[in-house]
Amino acid sequence: MRLSVRHTTRYTYTEPLLYSVQTLHLWPVSGSLQAVEHWEVKTPAALHAQPDGQGNRVHSYSLVAKPEQGLREQVITARGVVMTRGGAELSDVGRTPPPAFYLRSTALAEPHPRMAAWARATVPGLADSLDAGESPSVALLLSLTAAVADKVAYRKGSTSVETTALEAFDWELGVCQDQAHVMVAVCRSIGWPARYVSGYFYAANEPELASHAWADVCIDAGARRWFSLDVTHRCPTDERHIRVAAATDYAACLPVKGLRRGGGREQLSVDIRIEPVGD
Repeated sequence: MRLSVRHTTRYTYTEPLLYSVQTLHLWPVSGSLQAVEHWEVKTPAALHAQPDGQGNRVHSYSLVAKPEQGLREQVITARGVVMTRGGAELSDVGRTPPPAFYLRSTALAEPHPRMAAWARATVPGLADSLDAGESPSVALLLSLTAAVADKVAYRKGSTSVETTALEAFDWELGVCQDQAHVMVAVCRSIGWPARYVSGYFYAANEPELASHAWADVCIDAGARRWFSLDVTHRCPTDERHIRVAAATDYAACLPVKGLRRGGGREQLSVDIRIEPVGD
């Protein structure tokens, strides 16, 4: 499926902005599941590539303004066309961390014994597989995905970007970010390397999910093979998904993250439009 994406992030300020530095995870990378045909990111200042140790394409820019300029807005636009190939299995290429790196605890996706106990008791066959030291099978992963979706019901506005996996697990509700974090944390809790994936999702009847999140779970550490699972839709990823970045959790691959001086109160608006396009 060829998908056209336009992602606009707009910051407005009540007072003149003096300085801003931003780091962007807004540039998808071609791989076995997708081919980036064209992509560009427009920012208020020169864009610079930034090193990344997790296989993502990261950029940054810094903006300096004088008070007399009266700068009260920053607009960041990412747009392009991606050919999605469908499928959910991928292998790491290039210089990326070993899968064991994604067993580490992070603030938003911290493993917990209660999560491990819940998974063992809830997913048929999981406890026996873990006790036998087996690698996760696709069937078990799909069962776990469904169990997490049942446990953490999708409810817009019920959490914030700072909600942790354990909080969403205990509250039993959240959005795609929370469902992905819980999936990652549960997998880490039972010894399976897992990482958070940010990206885009195309569905004409679900525009609120255009900015989406899911999880990669390692199915073969030696070969660095992963399987991608969308908890919100209870399925493996397919041609509707565009990968943008993968990291230990949301905080490590924010679409836009930065600091500023001046500007007074800030207001953020985000608009994402995804459309299928012909050949």
